[in-house]
Order: sequence, then structure tokens, then C-alpha cells
Amino acid sequence: MKTASSLLQLPVASDLYLRRASVADASALYYLIDRDRPYLRRWLPFIDYSQAVADTEAYLRHISAPGNTNDLVFVIVHVQKVCGLIGFKCIDRLNKKLEIGYWLAEDKQGNGIMRRACHTLITYAFEKLRMNRVEIRVGVGNERSSNIPKKLGFTLEGVQRDGELLNGRFHDLEVYSLLRREFGN
Repeated sequence: MKTASSLLQLPVASDLYLRRASVADASALYYLIDRDRPYLRRWLPFIDYSQAVADTEAYLRHISAPGNTNDLVFVIVHVQKVCGLIGFKCIDRLNKKLEIGYWLAEDKQGNGIMRRACHTLITYAFEKLRMNRVEIRVGVGNERSSNIPKKLGFTLEGVQRDGELLNGRFHDLEVYSLLRREFGN
């Protein structure tokens, strides 16, 4: 039986929407990961752990489990095809803050898809979830990704030294934040 939360869909544009991720998305997501592995591996530590559709299924089961209140993840659907993933992680309801994480297929880069998807999630975080703070963490040197929070009015708070283990070595992360009072739809 489908619940209301499993049907959650957020419109972004006429050709773009976000839909709550489910185990049924495993094959499509794994295909993108596997196809774009060299490109995605430069910045995403989970790529090496995603070696089969079953790995993607396990992740999707985890994030969609009824007891998981720390994550809310969506597939990005552009022109009726899944092309990436975006979502809230580290949801802290007590302190009204969360982090947005995302990745997009290489052939969809440079079209404003991720910026628009992030804007939609930020609006949802502030208006529906009543959050006060949204964070985005980006690997130092990942200019494409760091342009997103910059264009959306986030503040660069600093660099988290050795914030992520990536391809066998620690990598610094830029930490961006946006507060509810700073967000102008």
C-alpha cells in the first residue's frame, strides 16, 4: 500500500520535477551511476560502494524505511527520465536545520537543473518543514557544485578540513548556509 509520503512529488518546471525516491528507482539510478562512474567518482565518496543494482536498492530501502527521519530523498526527473538524486540529510528537527545533498548525470550538467531543484527543496524546507537553516557542503575545487549555493544566495561559512573521505584520502569541504530570514523566494 502506498502512503502519502511515498507519493510526494514536487514540481520544479514544466519539464522537471522531484519525486520521492523508492526502491523501484534502483535500476535507473544504478544505470546512471555506472555509466557516469569516472565523472561522479571525482566528488562522491559513495560511488565505489555502488557496484550493483542491489547496492542502490539497499540504499533506497534504508532512506525510505519507516523509522528513518534523518533523510528525505528525491529522484530528479527531467523530460520524464530520472537523471539524478537530491535530498535532505542530517535532518535535525530540534534545531530546525538540515543539509541538502545532490548529484546529477553528466549529460544533464550546465542546464540549471540542479539549481532549480535545489531552489524547490529549499522552499520546501523553509515553508513545509519549517526549518531555519539549510546547509550545502561541497568538495573544495568542485566549482560546478559550489556555484549552486552561491547563485542561490548562500553564505560560505568556511572550510571543513578533512571533512570527507574521498577515493582513499581526506578532502576538505566548503560549508554554505542559508537561513530562513535570508531566503527570498
